[in-house]
Amino acid sequence: MTNAMMNKQQYLTNNFLIAMPGMDGSDFSKSVTYLCQHDEQGALGLVINKSHEMTMGDIFKQLGVTPVRPEIATIPLFMGGPVQPERGFVLHTPVGQWDSTLQVNETLALTSSKDILEAIAQDKGPEKWLVALGYAGWAAGQLEQEIQRNSWLHGLAEDDIMFDETLSLRWELAAHRIGVDISLMSTEAGHC
Repeated sequence: MTNAMMNKQQYLTNNFLIAMPGMDGSDFSKSVTYLCQHDEQGALGLVINKSHEMTMGDIFKQLGVTPVRPEIATIPLFMGGPVQPERGFVLHTPVGQWDSTLQVNETLALTSSKDILEAIAQDKGPEKWLVALGYAGWAAGQLEQEIQRNSWLHGLAEDDIMFDETLSLRWELAAHRIGVDISLMSTEAGHC
């Protein structure tokens, strides 16, 4: 196996980062972060289990758009992470054709242009979506160091956890899907 192939396999794009119990008190306490991009330059992800006080209605008001179905306006936004908390990101499936999109895999994309928000308001957007303000970002090598310090578990992401499960259950479910009962884990690290 070549070095390029080996390095590519170590990247965690399309994985969940599951915060370890020892991260209590941080922005990432009991969080599940979906990694949209991870490569030699760093990583970018969205926290998918922390609701924001703002709703889609607030976004539509800023855009001057009236949703065709009033219930769309009541959908909460997510706190995607501490970086650029004033900027909106739409994680969605299917990928579609939007102005500013990062394709994560064959079915999932991250879009930051207003055309997708206008389409959502008109009920013409992607089938499944969530809107987050801000994102989680790591410089080159930073995420790898945090994983080595036991700050995160990681495993392949699953759409049903991102889009269908109750927010309060996503942290434990994501850990359970990789075979971990996170409620039994200690916040203390063992050292000999």
